[in-house]
Amino acid sequence: MNNHHKRHSSLLCTAIAAAIPGLASAAEGGFIDGSSATLNARNYYFSRDFSDIVGPNQQSKAEEWAQGFILNFKSGYTEGPVGFGVDAIGLLGIKLDSGRGRVNSGLLPVQDDGEAADEYSRLGVTGKMRLSKTELKVGELQPNLPVLAFSDIRLLPPSYQGVNLTSSEIAGLTLQAGHLNSTSLRNEAGDDQMIAMLGHLPQRGAVSDAFNYAGGDYAFNAARSTASAWYGQLEDIYNQRFLGLKHSQPLGAWTLGANLGYYDAQEDGDRLLGDIDNQAFFSLLSAKHGGHTFYLGYQAMYGDSAFPRVFANIAPLGNEVPTYEFASADERSWQVRYDYDFSALGVPGLIAGVRYIEGDNVDTGRGFEGEDFERDLDIGYVVQSGPLKNLGVRVRNVTARSNYRSDIDENRLIFNYTWNLL
Repeated sequence: MNNHHKRHSSLLCTAIAAAIPGLASAAEGGFIDGSSATLNARNYYFSRDFSDIVGPNQQSKAEEWAQGFILNFKSGYTEGPVGFGVDAIGLLGIKLDSGRGRVNSGLLPVQDDGEAADEYSRLGVTGKMRLSKTELKVGELQPNLPVLAFSDIRLLPPSYQGVNLTSSEIAGLTLQAGHLNSTSLRNEAGDDQMIAMLGHLPQRGAVSDAFNYAGGDYAFNAARSTASAWYGQLEDIYNQRFLGLKHSQPLGAWTLGANLGYYDAQEDGDRLLGDIDNQAFFSLLSAKHGGHTFYLGYQAMYGDSAFPRVFANIAPLGNEVPTYEFASADERSWQVRYDYDFSALGVPGLIAGVRYIEGDNVDTGRGFEGEDFERDLDIGYVVQSGPLKNLGVRVRNVTARSNYRSDIDENRLIFNYTWNLL
């Protein structure tokens, strides 16, 4: 590990050790009156078997186990018409188990010698300013937008560096705009340029130091409906527009839901990836009754290109999951899903879900039609009482098969516990 990473690790360890007394002391001042601080401990085991890869030069499995700590501090605002504040995030990842032939799980950085780093860390700070119901943030950001979804699906969350403006001056309407100039990936400590991704393939030769976005969400119909319109631009690579509608409708003992979205993307500026032509439509319908929730989804890609995004994020497409995206060129896919909340049977905290997605009509560019499917099983439990109260456990098992990309058998075991420090 280089000296830069060691310095960050030392700073973060010191911050975590001093968090409780330091924050308690700061709370006595007016600046901290509206603040909050949490420390999340996340233990993550990840195993992904690429069962159809053979040969001495190809890695057939990614399997790692790591411990992460996520320290979040959000200050209140100073008094007066214009309030000022500061947020901070500290991240620390520690290797528990890995190996040269099992790296690249997304949990840990990979060093030049092919081994996973023993640890990695990051400390990010955000300055903020508020006037009425408008807020400006500069520094470390974690936006969650239809054109740049927040993908906290590994040991530590990713982040970006830039500026974001959010305004909620009109009732029901939230507007945002921003400019990002670098990113810190989920398994990296430093800042770097943003990499483009088409479908499931990262395009490491196409990088940008500017992602611009603007858009808004309008909630109406007693907040049961939300309409969205967004624009995103990964400068010199692609630009993308999004229109979405969400609705929830009570109907007797049932609650019916719909999530509809449409994306349109094309090449941008210097066209570092060449021509891009993608239109994506998705629909995800739901019906909830008691502890039961049923889903039916349809998703379709149009145009000559796969769905573009910033690496390594998932997108809010209805049929996209963290293993397969079902977003290749010309792909059509269907989803059926069933979730159950066991609190309906008197077991609060226990949830389970099963999902099956099947896609076809993929333009592989290799003279045959691509097809794929994925089956997911998720079980989660949050301890409700006793000394382990609020400890969360999640188990995920995946089987994914394709005739044009690697088959995957995947297992994840995740433990989460959060302390409220302030």
